[in-house]
Amino acid sequence: MKKADINEFFRRMSEANPEPKGELDYVNPFTLLVAVVLSAQATDVGVNKATGPLFAVADTPEKMLALGEDTVRDYIKSIGLFKTKAKNVIKLCEALIRDHQSQVPQTREELEALAGVGRKTANVVLNIAFGQPTIAVDTHLFRLGNRTGMAKGKTPLEVEKKLAKVIPKEYLRHSHHWMILHGRYVCKARKPDCPNCLVEDLCSFKGKTTIA
Repeated sequence: MKKADINEFFRRMSEANPEPKGELDYVNPFTLLVAVVLSAQATDVGVNKATGPLFAVADTPEKMLALGEDTVRDYIKSIGLFKTKAKNVIKLCEALIRDHQSQVPQTREELEALAGVGRKTANVVLNIAFGQPTIAVDTHLFRLGNRTGMAKGKTPLEVEKKLAKVIPKEYLRHSHHWMILHGRYVCKARKPDCPNCLVEDLCSFKGKTTIA
């Protein structure tokens, strides 16, 4: 995509949805961190069903640690990989209390040192909790980067770095939310809804659909 087209892409996204929001429920940076850790290979809807009751009783590292791994596991057993995730949640609580005065750190390096936290998770937390202009490349962003021609790459990191270079600074903070929502509801994997896409004319995808 040309620079002017990329700018127009995000201008339209911004105009249509000035303040895009993630779809995971949370009450503070700690619960956001836990929710994002739990969302790996799971849907936001499924995670929210489990974390509603969990966060009602444990919205701090101390409260979560006091529940214990077995109880946390019971709360999240409807989520995929729940055994490993429960173990990671307890470990990250221990680390937050021990190393960060129970506060969620605000650097990618410190976040990635926590159990169950990879680059994508760290980027989501930095963006949503602290307003940093990070780009979390999930399956939707990876698909959009390649499909639109905006940022082609063979790995999520490659796509992330290219997106960070080409997206205008004024749109960086919200860019990954716009792209996630667009990929989830319009530019879907199996059958993109090109007729109802507000940026269809800017996209270089060769397999565009003509019927919604």
